[in-house]
Amino acid sequence: QVQLVESGGGLVQAGGSLTLSCAASGSIFSVGTMGWYRLAPGKQRELVATITSGGNTRYVDSLKGRFTISRDNAKKMLFLQMGSLKPEDTAVYYCNALIKEGMFAGSQTYWGQGTQVTVSS
Repeated sequence: QVQLVESGGGLVQAGGSLTLSCAASGSIFSVGTMGWYRLAPGKQRELVATITSGGNTRYVDSLKGRFTISRDNAKKMLFLQMGSLKPEDTAVYYCNALIKEGMFAGSQTYWGQGTQVTVSS
């Protein structure tokens, strides 16, 4: 069974930094594109950034320059470095990944349980 587990969330003051991690485990043949999404109170889930297995990244325009997505393919881990945090970055951050469980299996989307990031003013 495939699992994605996020960690690294917490409470930080405005202007501070946090790094989120996401570890994929279980019956995994390959991991494709991975991404971070966030869900703020009263808002819809928002894409933060994605990264392909080859390292190509994409960010939502409003977060470019403050957030950096990266991954360690060997360890099946995903990271999100967040800097110059603002109160409006407060949200639950979710890890997402396209995973194949076998050579001939199709890719399926998996989600982590989320990690809370709270930025105080």
